[in-house]
Amino acid sequence: MDYGVVANAQSAAKLAVDQFLGLQNVVACGLGHKISRGQQTDELSLIVSVSRKIPAAQLATKDLIPKAFAGLRTDVVETGRIRALAGEDPRMRMRPAQPGVSIGHRDITAGTFGLLVHRGDNVFILSNNHVLADSNAAKLGDPIYQPGSADGGTAADQIASLAEFESLDFGDSPAQCTIVQTLARALNLLARLAGSGHRLAPVLKTSGLNLMDAALGLPDQVSLVKPGILELGTPLGLADPSLGQEVQKMGRTTGLTRGFITQVSVTADVDYAGRTARFTDQVFASPMSSPGDSGSSVLNMARQVVGLVFAGSERITILTPMRRILERFGVELVTEDL
Repeated sequence: MDYGVVANAQSAAKLAVDQFLGLQNVVACGLGHKISRGQQTDELSLIVSVSRKIPAAQLATKDLIPKAFAGLRTDVVETGRIRALAGEDPRMRMRPAQPGVSIGHRDITAGTFGLLVHRGDNVFILSNNHVLADSNAAKLGDPIYQPGSADGGTAADQIASLAEFESLDFGDSPAQCTIVQTLARALNLLARLAGSGHRLAPVLKTSGLNLMDAALGLPDQVSLVKPGILELGTPLGLADPSLGQEVQKMGRTTGLTRGFITQVSVTADVDYAGRTARFTDQVFASPMSSPGDSGSSVLNMARQVVGLVFAGSERITILTPMRRILERFGVELVTEDL
């Protein structure tokens, strides 16, 4: 790029600081390439960063950013509030709590608060079944702690109650057939009379296929939670995962990490403390999580949510496409302050 053009642009940027920095929501001014219809162009422009975009009709005239300034077109970009990156500890108690921090059913160690979602006026915490519902062992209404028990959470730290969950299918479940139950009781009676210590337990064989590990918690009060993901900010929407896509997540254990989508349409066997559940139509990402990160939401670099972490190994992270989870529970993302 021509040196004179750059020098003139830098002069314009310095003038813009005095003109714009200090206006409502403006947090930075600089030079960059203009974004048009979601795509970066080659046009050098004056970038005015704001903590939150507000419709022009809601701004005072003095707070409006002109279409051009000092010979440069302007581009208003929402960056959120800029703060020093000392970082808050995701394992600590936090009120209001936000996605990315420690959370869990009272009887588990700890997982991660994934997102806030809503159905009408009702707001829910989204995470995994094995985080909020103790891998099917919980009952609706059970308490959810923030932080989770492994991070010091107790009854005094209850933040929500279990509202709904998608059951995990391990290939069998307790039989409901009364004929089979009666037969099992009769055979167990004969076994006991014969001096045997063995007993029969009737089970129903199931498909053993799972599409997600997900659950919802109902906050005790809406004021106890907020939608902005720790260190990432409020999600800007929903997108589908795709091969090669760069992604990011904030989790209770490893914090803010980045990776890439490496596989789609994956079927995988996942170990749950000795029991195996088979998941189909899942997504693999590069290693970006560790135990305790389960429940983390995964976002693309445009801050759109693409999935929910629920398992992994030293070499991969497994996530479920978020669109499927939202459709299953009939909920939508919370994308603005409550």
